[in-house]
Amino acid sequence: MKLNKASLFALIAVLELASDTEKQLSATDIAQKHGISTHHLAKIMRNLTYAGLVQAVRGAGGGYRFSGNVRRTTLLDVIQLFETLESELDVPNWGNNSDPIIGELQSITSEIDNLTKAVLDTITLATALKNTRIRAELKANQASPGRVIT
Repeated sequence: MKLNKASLFALIAVLELASDTEKQLSATDIAQKHGISTHHLAKIMRNLTYAGLVQAVRGAGGGYRFSGNVRRTTLLDVIQLFETLESELDVPNWGNNSDPIIGELQSITSEIDNLTKAVLDTITLATALKNTRIRAELKANQASPGRVIT
């Protein structure tokens, strides 16, 4: 599965902010940390604000703060703000609904879409952040073998 850039950048921003719900970060802070376009991220942050997942904080030291529910917001919730996750088959004679091969391919891609959505709908931000911490600890442990994971 390939996410469009807006979805990917939105997930990065939401997870970054949700990792510490007390902190505020500017779009520039997030963009620089992850090597993405500040201009593009600013547009994405507006959409996330309208959706109620982040709160814009004005003034000196302003930025964005996560305002959703980390345990209830899923990856699908974020992605669907920017794309539909519907596969499109680029097949000749697409309008020919009587073709059983085309019908079967449509059925298969529809099933894949549904499975993808189901998986993304089970992964909350809390789960993704927990897995991020575990992955970081494992990486740190590999770098210094004598260290024990707690």
